[in-house]
Amino acid sequence: MKTQIALQGIIQPELAGCRLDQALAQVFPDYSRERLKSWVLAGHCQVDGICLRPKDKINGGETVVISAAATQEVSWTAEDLPLDIVYEDEDLIVINKPINMVVHPAAGNRAGTLVNALLNYAPELNQVPRAGIVHRLDKDTSGLLVVARNLTAHASLVDQLHERTVSRIYETVVHGVFLAGGTIDAPMGRHPRDRKKMAVLNEGKEAITHYRVLTRFPKHTHLQVQLETGRTHQIRVHMAHVKHPLVGDKVYGGRMQHNFARQALHARALSLIHPSTDEEMSWQVPLPADMQLLLKDLALEHSKA
Repeated sequence: MKTQIALQGIIQPELAGCRLDQALAQVFPDYSRERLKSWVLAGHCQVDGICLRPKDKINGGETVVISAAATQEVSWTAEDLPLDIVYEDEDLIVINKPINMVVHPAAGNRAGTLVNALLNYAPELNQVPRAGIVHRLDKDTSGLLVVARNLTAHASLVDQLHERTVSRIYETVVHGVFLAGGTIDAPMGRHPRDRKKMAVLNEGKEAITHYRVLTRFPKHTHLQVQLETGRTHQIRVHMAHVKHPLVGDKVYGGRMQHNFARQALHARALSLIHPSTDEEMSWQVPLPADMQLLLKDLALEHSKA
């Protein structure tokens, strides 16, 4: 059974001259501009009793009425798979994602993904874009990931990511020795020859990574990394760009190889503003066993050197 959405509001006078879709985003901040625009295009929005186009300018003072059905957003299959839930409430689910788990179903990975597990645990995620996942982790990256449980939370988290108020802190082990922390500010885009990879490109989108040294070893460095932007493969690409690729990264590691089975990358900490309470919330999870063992092995090698 579909849930019916009924909204009514007044466009404030100070919004005079704005596009309708821009004004609606101000009047109904719980919904994304894209969703509001889709309702306008489908004829579900009336402005003083008239259907307008998203680009039409408004005068201010109009009454807006939206009546639409909350349609199913995803068609993936629910599966009874284990989830390591760090926190949950009516708005959020925070997951500690294990290694070797794909986040979204795709060609070749239709089952066994995090989304399949989430749809079984929380069927209401069918009503939320991309099953509520607003940021992703690579298959072989472990750690914290937040899921929006409803449209209001989804809009809030998307806005927070855009405004860069979500804090994401990682730990990684890289080849080579960093003498000090720093920042990598290098734009990124799709690799011009290998479309499955990302690369640093002059014409790419802004990408900023901050890092600081946790432990130095003779040939490796244990780093804490904080993302300011969230481009695909950002940490992996940036570290390879400065000639310090991640241990175990078979895609971006080049000739620097190690017997570690995956890229040594873990999303350790996550902070955000709760969509309903406006409270700042933070979570941390420890390093998984394989990375703990890697650090012990490097420390042992260091002691023998």
